[in-house]
Amino acid sequence: MAYVRHRWSAYFCPAIQTNILKMKNLTNQIVTRTNFPRQNTKPGQLIMKIALLLFFLTAFLSTGHAQIRIDTSAYVKDNKQLYSVVVSQNDKVVFSRYFNGKTDTTLYNNQSLTKSVMSLLMGIAIDKGYIPSVDEKIVKYFPQLSEDTDKRKQNITIRQVMNQASGLWHEDVRNMRQYLTLQDPTGYVLKQPLVSEPGKVFYYSNAGTHLLSAILTKATGMTTLEFAQKYLFGPLGIQHVHWGKMNDGYYDGCGLYSVEMTTADMNKIGSLLLHKGHYNGKPVVPKKWIAELLNPSIFYNTPWGFEGSTYALCFYHYNYDGMPVTYGLGWGGQFVFVIPAKKAVISVNESIDNATAIKSSNLFLEKIFPVIYQQLN
Repeated sequence: MAYVRHRWSAYFCPAIQTNILKMKNLTNQIVTRTNFPRQNTKPGQLIMKIALLLFFLTAFLSTGHAQIRIDTSAYVKDNKQLYSVVVSQNDKVVFSRYFNGKTDTTLYNNQSLTKSVMSLLMGIAIDKGYIPSVDEKIVKYFPQLSEDTDKRKQNITIRQVMNQASGLWHEDVRNMRQYLTLQDPTGYVLKQPLVSEPGKVFYYSNAGTHLLSAILTKATGMTTLEFAQKYLFGPLGIQHVHWGKMNDGYYDGCGLYSVEMTTADMNKIGSLLLHKGHYNGKPVVPKKWIAELLNPSIFYNTPWGFEGSTYALCFYHYNYDGMPVTYGLGWGGQFVFVIPAKKAVISVNESIDNATAIKSSNLFLEKIFPVIYQQLN
């Protein structure tokens, strides 16, 4: 046994080594205090009793959580774009690492994870009666659409906006700077010609998604940040947030100016999808809305994220190794993965440098995510 312990001990992570030491000490104590009947106990019986003892000790000492190690991966060690990874499982943080000078107090630019946060806020607003339904027509909040010559705009719904299928104008990369300098970006996108038939085509529009923040503000009489602090951030204990505004005065609803928070706090937000909208046993987001987010009734194929992903209500969906994964995705590799079958949430922040954004995002999906996933129990 001494040889086996010496040979393999280097392969155990510190947490496992600690448990082995505890198990050894407890075994010695129990064996010392146990009076086995020497005359009537055969060697085989004694071995069986010790084996059973070790089995129950192992079950007793088990943390019930995965032991995650990614630091030795070349894709992590030499990765200048990776900032942070936080993994929680069974409501416990089992891995938390920060890279390239970042810390657990850094507020990260979450880019389009802002959309996923907006999705939860819309669900709360619907539950509280501020907004009648996700299928409410946006003309209620933007009456100028009733005067538009394209009458199709009057039938655009909140769901279609959240599904990136509203048909509204898209700013795309070439017009990004122009869009961000607009004094009335909300009014501008509503005036532009439709790019597709509403509800028919997935056509990603940051400009369209920003309307959600305007709708939330108009419906509740609170700013998006005020509403979030009262009904989402507050109940989750999220105290440090920075949220940028567009020039129209509404907090950014799409991620171009982003809601910024720690990686651990984004992990809390992801955990709501594991617990039917509850946090520490208390309801935060209505379970009916969470059920719709996890199993949307209407969805669209999307050309990015995990290959073959679908999109609905500001979240992506994919079956990884046969298991459903619901995730948020932001430019450059900002992620929050929710894996119900593993009772796990993985939150990630990376650089948003345009030169490396697509490459670093794909690298995480293809090389680093599999390493973490394989270590989840």
